[in-house]
Amino acid sequence: MSDDLIHDSQGGMPRLLEIMRRLRDPDAGCPWDIEQDFASIAPYTIEEAYEVADAIEREAWGELKGELGDLLLQSVYHTQMAEEAGLFTFDDVANAISDKMVARHPHVFGDESRDKSAEQQVQDWEKIKAAERAGKAETGVLDGVAQGLPALTRAIKLQNRAARVSFDWPSSDDVLEKIVEEAQEVREAETEADRFEEFGDLLFVMVNLGRHMGLDPEAALRAANGKFTRRFESIEAALAAKGKTPAESDLAEMDAFWDAAKLAEKQA
Repeated sequence: MSDDLIHDSQGGMPRLLEIMRRLRDPDAGCPWDIEQDFASIAPYTIEEAYEVADAIEREAWGELKGELGDLLLQSVYHTQMAEEAGLFTFDDVANAISDKMVARHPHVFGDESRDKSAEQQVQDWEKIKAAERAGKAETGVLDGVAQGLPALTRAIKLQNRAARVSFDWPSSDDVLEKIVEEAQEVREAETEADRFEEFGDLLFVMVNLGRHMGLDPEAALRAANGKFTRRFESIEAALAAKGKTPAESDLAEMDAFWDAAKLAEKQA
């Protein structure tokens, strides 16, 4: 094939697929791309998904197009490797997700009524997914919750599954009481192994509290990370104005600047 498609700025999806094919060409491709496999690319796929989420959270709409392109490239990369191995093609991937969307929306693409709430649609969606899992011999309540998900995300998915069969605390107050109990168990843990286990239990219950409050733990922690970053950068800026670095400061001084940054945020 000539390079016409490669350099066609309006080439769309065929252009991207051809670029990926060329990058993986064993004779004329990129040495780095040729060496990659599913496992080595998977971390980049996860990273790109987070960068899409970050752009959305910051409402950086000018960046979102590029981040979505980076994420799309990951699907194309995995698909190219699968095609080389004789597993499936990009059309197979597109057809599989199209079939799934049609099957899971019988009220749009079938003869079911569209007269239902969003909440009812979520319930129907879960019933359809449960039937799909049963077809894969995934009969357990927790079957099919991917092991590779971020821990906080997997925790909330596991808890949501358990809650559907009524294995759940009745209220947020019950979860708060459990948090106090788990925190005490962390305090009382004597060995490193015990501390590790009890700390994990405490995190798991914290996720459950977020679920009961209708909060996304992953998003909440990202927001907390962002807040910490902003305030610490304020500390650095305040210290720099005094000709100092954090290493040349102490906790009392940095705490004072932290409180100032916190107050400034509240007054903004």
